[in-house]
Amino acid sequence: MNQAFYEEEEFKGRNLSSHPLTKGDYENCRFSSCKFTKADLSSINFIDCEFSDCDFSNAKFYGASLRNAEFIDCKLLGLNFDECNPMLLSMTFKGCILNFSSFLKVEMKNTGFTGCSLQEVDFTEANFSHSVFDDCDFSGAKFDRTNLEKVDFRTSYNYSIAPNNNHIRKAKFSANGLAGLLEKYDIEIE
Repeated sequence: MNQAFYEEEEFKGRNLSSHPLTKGDYENCRFSSCKFTKADLSSINFIDCEFSDCDFSNAKFYGASLRNAEFIDCKLLGLNFDECNPMLLSMTFKGCILNFSSFLKVEMKNTGFTGCSLQEVDFTEANFSHSVFDDCDFSGAKFDRTNLEKVDFRTSYNYSIAPNNNHIRKAKFSANGLAGLLEKYDIEIE
C-alpha cells in the first residue's frame, strides 16, 4: 500500500483534530493556524515543514518523523517528543509553548529555542549539546544526566541544573542565572 506524498502544499486554518491528515510524507509543506489538538500524527513524515500558530496540545507523535521542522508561535503542550522517530530528528522553536512536554533520551544537538516557555519539561538523559536557548523560561523543568555541553543559556531563566548530575562543560550562563546552578546546595545568593 503506497503512502500519500504531499510536496510544497499549504494547509491553513484546518481542524486536523477532527479531520486528520492522511498518513504519508509531507515535504516542504506549510501549516498555519491549524488545530492538531489530540491528533494522531503517528508514522507521518514531516520533512522541511513549517508550522506557524498551530495548536498541537496532547497530539500523538509515535513513530512520526520531524526532520528540519520549524515551529513558530505554536502551542505544543504535553507532547512526547521521545516517541518520535529518532532518525534525523531536528527541529527549531520560536515563540512556542512546550510546557509539560518530554524530551526523554532524545538526541537533538544544535537545536534552537527562541522565546519559548519550557515549564515542567523533562530533559532527562537528552542530548542538547551545542544548542541555544534564547529567552526561555525553564520553571520546573527537569535536567537529569542531560548533555548540555556548549549550550547557551545566557538569556534564559528559572532553570535549576545540578552541575554534578549533568554534562555542562563549556555551557554559557549569565551571572544572573548562577542561582539555578547552585540551587541544590541550598545556598543563599544576594
